[in-house]
Amino acid sequence: MSKKRGLSLEEKREKMLQIFYESQDFFLLKELEKLGPRKGVISQSVKDVVQSLVDDDLVSKDKIGTSVYFWSLPSCAGNQLRNVYHKLESDLQSSKKRLAELVDQCNALKRGREESDEREEALAELKAIEKNYLALKDQMGQYMENDPAAFDAMKEAIEITHAAANRWTDNIFTLRQWCSNKFPEAKEQLENMYKEVGITDDFDYLELSAVPLGAAAD
Repeated sequence: MSKKRGLSLEEKREKMLQIFYESQDFFLLKELEKLGPRKGVISQSVKDVVQSLVDDDLVSKDKIGTSVYFWSLPSCAGNQLRNVYHKLESDLQSSKKRLAELVDQCNALKRGREESDEREEALAELKAIEKNYLALKDQMGQYMENDPAAFDAMKEAIEITHAAANRWTDNIFTLRQWCSNKFPEAKEQLENMYKEVGITDDFDYLELSAVPLGAAAD
């Protein structure tokens, strides 16, 4: 026979509220600790469960003389639910307002991108440099065994092209960092904008592969 599953915290809270609602009376903690097991709530956990209900304003607690009494009426729960509803309604309106602000900021960023040709020119030049770099790298293999001088010239051209490409890459990273610092709340919109212009997650500095010089030196 499988072991009976114990009550979850929410189930224990419901059971303890039933004690209050059914009797509509005032209780000392020790009285609740005796009544709890009748609802399936072990006496050792009654104190923490009742305190969680007090923290959520579902149960009232007051000291009368030297004793502390707990009570809760169905009408109190209704008032609490209304308070929660008004709080959620207020949070919803605040969220809508914040969303509208973010949409405005996103539109402003898009307008700025549309009006600026420098970014488009920089990306186009970077792509052209990358393409030239790859073409030179392919040609270098043809020269390195036949013409050492041409090989050295080609190698120097590749190094210059490589440095230029990485300067543009560094400029783009700097621009991204500035946008992130300036508009931290628009992170998702900025990421979408980067992808639209070709700056993907694998965008990075070009690595210059080591070129074997043995063939050129022969």
